[in-house]
Amino acid sequence: MSDDSRIESVLSEQRVFDPPADFAERCGGAWVESMEVYRELHEASVEDPENFWGAIANELDWFEPWTSVLDWDAPDAKWFVNGKINACYNCVDRLINMGHGDQAALIWEGEPVGEEGPEVRTLTYRELHAEVCRFANGLKSLGVERGDIVTIYMGMVPELTIAVLACARIGAPHSVIFGGFSAAAIADRVEDAKSETIITCDGAWRRGSVVPLKANVDEAMKSTDHVKNVVVLRRCNNEIDMHVGRDHFWSDLVEDQSDECPCEPMDSEDMLFLLYTSGSTGKPKGIMHTTGGYLVHTYLTSRYTFNLRPGQDHVYWCTADVGWITGHSYIIYGILQNHVPTLMYEGAPNHPDPDRFWEIVDRHKVTHFYTAPTAIRAFMKWGEEHPRKHDLSSLCVLGTVGEPINPEAWMWYHRVIGHERCPIVDTWWQTETGGHMITPLPAATPAVPGSCTLPFLGIDAAVVDKEGHELNPNEGGLLVVRKPWPSMLRGIYGDRQRFIDTYFSTVEGMYFAGDSARRDDRGYFWIMGRMDDVINVSGHRLGTMEVESALVSHDAVVEAAVVGMPHEIKGTGIAAFCSLSPAYQADDHLRDVLREHVAKEIGAIAKPDMIRFTDALPKTRSGKIMRRLLRDIAAGKESTGDMTTLEDFSVIASLRGDEE
Repeated sequence: MSDDSRIESVLSEQRVFDPPADFAERCGGAWVESMEVYRELHEASVEDPENFWGAIANELDWFEPWTSVLDWDAPDAKWFVNGKINACYNCVDRLINMGHGDQAALIWEGEPVGEEGPEVRTLTYRELHAEVCRFANGLKSLGVERGDIVTIYMGMVPELTIAVLACARIGAPHSVIFGGFSAAAIADRVEDAKSETIITCDGAWRRGSVVPLKANVDEAMKSTDHVKNVVVLRRCNNEIDMHVGRDHFWSDLVEDQSDECPCEPMDSEDMLFLLYTSGSTGKPKGIMHTTGGYLVHTYLTSRYTFNLRPGQDHVYWCTADVGWITGHSYIIYGILQNHVPTLMYEGAPNHPDPDRFWEIVDRHKVTHFYTAPTAIRAFMKWGEEHPRKHDLSSLCVLGTVGEPINPEAWMWYHRVIGHERCPIVDTWWQTETGGHMITPLPAATPAVPGSCTLPFLGIDAAVVDKEGHELNPNEGGLLVVRKPWPSMLRGIYGDRQRFIDTYFSTVEGMYFAGDSARRDDRGYFWIMGRMDDVINVSGHRLGTMEVESALVSHDAVVEAAVVGMPHEIKGTGIAAFCSLSPAYQADDHLRDVLREHVAKEIGAIAKPDMIRFTDALPKTRSGKIMRRLLRDIAAGKESTGDMTTLEDFSVIASLRGDEE
């Protein structure tokens, strides 16, 4: 194969892993048991979405039925038109009414480990209901009404879930801000949402230290005058300032409240929540999600993607933070609706020791584990000895989320964590999509490491050119969704034109995800990266993901990030930042070895022009590599734009001081 024929695609991956023969037996059955069933369901769901999604929606509880399933006038969708529903009711009350009130809904583990072990709390559906009602009544006593946007800035504690559900119960859209964001980020989001109420904690535990959440809120309040009430949960007992008249302790607010609070019947298209996404330029985008369609989509994707089987002693753990869409959809809303206990963990994966995650899996007998490729690569670097200390035999489904996973990281996950008996669901979706869009189904889809495989039911995804024409296999193009789906974003809060320009102007009539992709000969999707992560080298388009995959496939490289850099001759060159295995020495010889390795895997055109070795890569607090900052470093210029999500500023300082 010539260089030119290879550079438009990701690595040629030939390994195929069929679903384990005993999967259905080990996991209590299978919702979609074969590719034949998947293809029949997918064809029917795309050809007749009203009938397909209407049948799923009927499994939930509605106060009033809808008059039509879908009203679509691109770019605007209305799902389950005129139906009345409540998200909290379907996550909690519905399960109590089904007779499950005394069964576990939420399992929580705190980060600190005392002499008697970590703090663990389990809330049944009935207990969760009582806590949610008391807090919902507390919010109402502060004057919070239906339609008021409530900002939530908390650590990963049970009260975060309680606060989210309480807002949903009374019809107040929530705007959750990740607890790692700065005061400036809080102020920006509060100002945009015009939020008058903030819920926070005194602090949050992270790697044995206290993150000063309340102090960050106080600092943010200097930049906005919208906020009238701040509710503070005591978690770390760190010293905080309380402002009389504005600040209220959670415990005081709920002390005398009733444990009964009626659910507000919400129109299917009423906003359930705002969730802000930040880009390299411009103010954060407030992504709007509504109630009915979002509930239906997260309900079904949770059930089918993870093969959740109520009554099978499943324990589901997503390691994301509720401050991100993954936490909204696949810690709270999607999972609780499916009558499977959802586990929340407060802290870091390596505190106090690198085996903390595997200790949690062992202790709680976790059956479904959903994490990010960045975390998996960190586990690889820390070594196999840590998971080997623990019994991971309870696991039956593994998942990845957040970014494409390198094939070798996939293989490590499959072998070391799944012991080659757990299917891996590599899910592609976004804040804007609300739920899974392209993903394997664990009992049906043969997996190929690095590919998110096939569209979920009801999803009409394609790879097209700018005119909207579908491309041939192995041709890189724009990843689009051609038909509406229930959990799609309904807009950017307060900015209609930005919504249209960002998502519906690139390819007429289609949702453009901002990602480049290709489909292989099987029809499987391969995400090549964000459009601004595609490098044009001497007129050839190279996905950063494929070069990163080539680097990581060498034993020396644990993690790699690839960006474009100015090049005098090529126009754009390739800069690679690599974190190494302890067994290898960072030197010029290894640079040459890695450049030749990439040439062998992809072609000579893909050889990095610069390779820089580093102990760590700049990442957001949610674990995503900030390639924008690496582009600035490679270009030798100062970084601009939003840096509030950067977890460790010393990494940038170290890279700027490094010389190749």
